[in-house]
Parts: sequence; structure tokens; C-alpha cells
Amino acid sequence: MVKKKLGCKSSEFLVVNVQTCCVSKSNKIQHPRSRLDRFDLVITPKHDYYSLTPQGKEQVPRFLHKWITPHEPPDKHVVLTVGALHQVDFAALRAAAATWHEEFAPLPKPLLVVNIGGPTRYCRYGADLVKQLTASLHNVLGSCGSVRISFSRRTPEKHSKIVVKELGLDPKVHIWNGEEPNPHMGHLAWADVFVITADSVSMLSEACSTGKPVYVVGAERCTWKFTDFHKTLRERGLTRPFTGLEDMSESWSYPPLNDTAVAASRVNEALAERGWKIKA
Repeated sequence: MVKKKLGCKSSEFLVVNVQTCCVSKSNKIQHPRSRLDRFDLVITPKHDYYSLTPQGKEQVPRFLHKWITPHEPPDKHVVLTVGALHQVDFAALRAAAATWHEEFAPLPKPLLVVNIGGPTRYCRYGADLVKQLTASLHNVLGSCGSVRISFSRRTPEKHSKIVVKELGLDPKVHIWNGEEPNPHMGHLAWADVFVITADSVSMLSEACSTGKPVYVVGAERCTWKFTDFHKTLRERGLTRPFTGLEDMSESWSYPPLNDTAVAASRVNEALAERGWKIKA
């Protein structure tokens, strides 16, 4: 059965076999060597086509062009998203707001949520960026009512220790210790503003689905298709660079990123063309 909420990492293609009503995710076609026209529907982020842009072609030696995929521009059966697909929508946020009401409702406003990932192949950074982040957070604490900080599974221990050392004793700051329950959905529902490291397409995609201000740290250190991803977010008004000079009480908004709903709609349309229908 095809579900309306389809979650996959931004670096994976989501392939849909409409004839059998089957959806699958596959790392095997992350850089597909087979033709995409063999699939009924392919859902993938726009930045996975970065190699076909003039900037992408300039960065790849000519003798490697045949090994960098995809080779052809997307046609009508390829659905391009901005970011990663996930399950954060209005209903999920409303449910999370109720679940986490007792813990987050009493917190002084504005509530700043900081999500810290870890360096990746295309977003390399070290302790220097983490120190820059903590210094910038110190600068904006005066305009924050409270701050919640979380690390991902990829966060190097040396990075998390810097954050704990620099901010852990401030009464406004609470750093999640990694124990269950995970407050991530509560953070998304109750935050007034986000600061997120540039390495995580998933965390940024989820935060941008809330319509709330999202500030990004370290985007200038990203390369290859991640530069295209961050450029798209900025141009659409979804994110801004975090400088440490911001007033966190000043809000701004944008139409929430709605990739999952758009992708689900295209899946439903493709199924309907073949006489299939998904129950809501």
C-alpha cells in the first residue's frame, strides 16, 4: 500500500512502481546507472540534478562526466522536491504541541531551538565553526526567552563538549542529554525560531515546513549540490544566515515547505490514471 506520508533521506531517490502500487527507497539508484524512464515515477530533490547545471559541470573534470549521474534533465515523470521528504505537517505539529504542552508552554518566549549536526563529505567543518556558533548564540541570548539545544547522532563528541562547556551553565539554555523521549517534534511545534547547522538537509527541511524563521550556520562551507540546496532555501525566503547579530524576538515568515504533500499528490495522480485509489 502506498502511504501519503513518505519519508526518505534527501540523497535517495524515491521510486514508485505504479502498476503494483509499490513505493521503494533505494541507495542503489542514488547515482543511477540505469535509465530513469524504467520507473513510473521518481521523486528526488532538485539539487540531485546539480551535476547538470553550468556550475556543476565546471566542477567535474570532463573525463568524469560519464560517471556522474543523472545524465539527462528530468522529464515529466520525475518529481523534484526542494528538500527531504518527512512526516512533519500541520496535523503532526498540532499533535506534538499537545503532547509537549506541559513541558514547553511555560517556557519564556521567544523559544530558540538549535539543532546541531555534524560535518559531512560536502559540508566540512570543525571545532572552529562550533566555537563561532556558541559565540553567536551568546550574542543573541539577550533577545531569547529560552533556548533548547539538540545534537544529532553525527555530532562529534568534541563538538558537543564545546557547546556544553560554553552554554551549559546559562539558566536560559537547556541541552538535551540524548535520553528518551526525544523532544524533536516538541521543538518543531513550540519553537519560535530555529538555528540549524548546514549539513542536515532533513533537519532543515523539517524546520522549513513550520513557516517559522530558520537561520543556518556554516552554509558557506558546503560544496557541490549542497550549495544549490542552500541557495534555493535562501532565494525562496525560507532561511537566512545566522550571524549572531539577530534579534530573536523579531519574527518573519514564508509559505511552509510542503514537499511531502506535493509528492503524495503526484503519486495519487499517477495511481488514479491507472484506476487505483488510496484510502485517506
